[in-house]
Amino acid sequence: MELIEKEILPRDDIFYFDEEQINNYIEFSQAWYFELDEWEKFISAFIFLFYIEDNEVVFDEFVINMGRGGGKNGFISTLANYFVSSLHGIDYYDVSIVANSEKQAKRSFQECFRVIHKKGNEDLKEEFEAYKSSLTGLETQSVFEYKTSNASSQDGGREGAVIYDEYHEMENTDIVDVFSGGLGKVDHGRQFFIGTKGFVREGYFDIKYRECEDVLNGLTEFKGIFPYICELDAIEEMDNPDFWPKSNPALQPPLNKRGKRLFNEIMKKYKKLANEPSGRAAFVTKRMNFIEDNMENSVATKEEIMATNRPFFDLNSVPIGSFDFGSVRDFTTCGLLFKKKEEYAFKSFTYALKQFCDVHYGYSNSMNLVGTEKRAPIKKWEQDGLMKVVDEPSLSPMHVVNFFLEARKKYGVRKIVADNFKLDVIRPLLEEEGFEVIAIKNPRGIHPLLAPRVEDGFANHRFIFGDNPLMRWFTNNVYVKETQNGKQFLKKEEVKRKTDGFQAFVYSLYCANELDDQVDYDDAFDMLDDLDF
Repeated sequence: MELIEKEILPRDDIFYFDEEQINNYIEFSQAWYFELDEWEKFISAFIFLFYIEDNEVVFDEFVINMGRGGGKNGFISTLANYFVSSLHGIDYYDVSIVANSEKQAKRSFQECFRVIHKKGNEDLKEEFEAYKSSLTGLETQSVFEYKTSNASSQDGGREGAVIYDEYHEMENTDIVDVFSGGLGKVDHGRQFFIGTKGFVREGYFDIKYRECEDVLNGLTEFKGIFPYICELDAIEEMDNPDFWPKSNPALQPPLNKRGKRLFNEIMKKYKKLANEPSGRAAFVTKRMNFIEDNMENSVATKEEIMATNRPFFDLNSVPIGSFDFGSVRDFTTCGLLFKKKEEYAFKSFTYALKQFCDVHYGYSNSMNLVGTEKRAPIKKWEQDGLMKVVDEPSLSPMHVVNFFLEARKKYGVRKIVADNFKLDVIRPLLEEEGFEVIAIKNPRGIHPLLAPRVEDGFANHRFIFGDNPLMRWFTNNVYVKETQNGKQFLKKEEVKRKTDGFQAFVYSLYCANELDDQVDYDDAFDMLDDLDF
C-alpha cells in the first residue's frame, strides 16, 4: 500500500481510474458469478488504471501469488468473460488462458461455459456464443479460448489479454514469448500470472518473483508490473491462524461462507501435521505460500545460494583444479578454485551424456529451455555456455583432460583434486600432460572436515559461482545429513537431481589452504605505486 499511496494516488494529474469500467466489471461478476472478495475488487481498480495523456494502461502485467484456495481461478474466470463482453467494449479483444495441462487450462473456461448455459441465464446467451473450446462475445467478436503451454504448437494471435494459470508449473518460458508477441495489436493489452510458490526453483516463477520483489523494494519503477504477493513473513506465523490471511486474503475477517469453508479445510490439514509430518512441505508451500529452508537438511539457504550469483573478481592467480567423474553415464564437472582475500571463486564447466539428458530431462525436446525441479533446462544451460552435451556411448575422459589443458594455458593450473573413483583411468592421462593429481581416497571422509568451511562460506557469502544457474542447481540438490562421523553432503534424489558440480567444488576446497600462500599481484603492484622512491 505504501507504493500505491506514494506513487499512484497523489498523481491524479497523470493517472485516472476508469470508474465506469471498474463498476461494470464488479456488477457483471456479482450478477452472474459470485460476490467478489475485497482483494478482487482491489486488483480490479488497477486493471482499469490509465494514463491521462494517452489512455494507455498503467499496468500491463499482474502477478497474483497467494495460497491455494483463495479464489484465483474464479477471479480470472470473471475477468476473461468480462473482457470479451460488450461492457468492456473493445472489439477483437481476444483472451487466452494458458496452463501446463489441458485440465488446468479448461478450469476457468468451463466455469464461464457453465454459467452461460445455466438455466435462467438466457440473457447471457444473447451476449455470448459458448462452445466447448471457445467463447465469443457477439458484439465485440472477442474470443476466449484455453490453451496448453506447448510453444511448438502455438502461434501468437491478436490477444488482448493472456492469463498464465499455475505458471510456476510451466516447463519453459517460450510460451510467454509466443503469446506476449501477440499483444499490442489491440488496445490495452494485459498479461496475468496466477499461482502459488510451488516447489520449482530457478524456473520462470523465481524470475518473475524477483521482478516483483524489486518493485516492492523500490528498486524498479512501480509501473508495468503490478505485484500482488500474499505470504507469511516468518514460518513461525504458520502456528497462529490469525496470521493466515497474510498468505490467503480469502481468510481475511469477517469470513463469508466460502472463507469459513476454506478456513476449516486449512485448519483440518494443519492439525493433521502432528501425525503426518511428511505433509508439512506441501502445507507450508501451497497453503501458507512460504518457501521453508530446512536448516537441518539444506547445505545452504535459498538466499545464500543466490548470493553466489556475483561477478568473479580478477582471476589472475593460479587456481586449484578439481573434477567429479563419478559416472561415465551421466555428468562430469570440472572446476577451478581461485581465492582473493576471504572470497573463493569457482569457475566450472560440465559435460553430460546426451542419452541420459534425453531420458531424464527431455533434452532433445526443442522446448527444453527452462525447466522445473523434475526437468532441468539442459539445453538453455548449454546455450549459455555452462555445459556441453555429448553424443557418445560413455563420457570420454579426454573431455576432462582437454578442459585442464585449456585452463593451464589461461590460468596456469598445475594441481588437480579428484575422487579416487575411476581415477585409475584418467589419472595417467593427466599426469602424462604434466599435471599433479591429488586423489581423495575417501570422499565422504573429507565432508566432516570441510563442513565448517562450506557452512561458513555460504553463510558469509564468501563463495562466488558467477551467473551460473547450473552450479546453483547442483548446490540446491544437496542436503546435509548428521552422522556419527560428522556431516555428509548427499543427494536429495539419486538420479535426476545431480550434484557433480557441488562435489567438484568440495574437492577443490580440500586443497584451498594452498591458495593462501599465493601473492595477489594486483595488491602488490598497488602497494608499490603508493611508495615514494
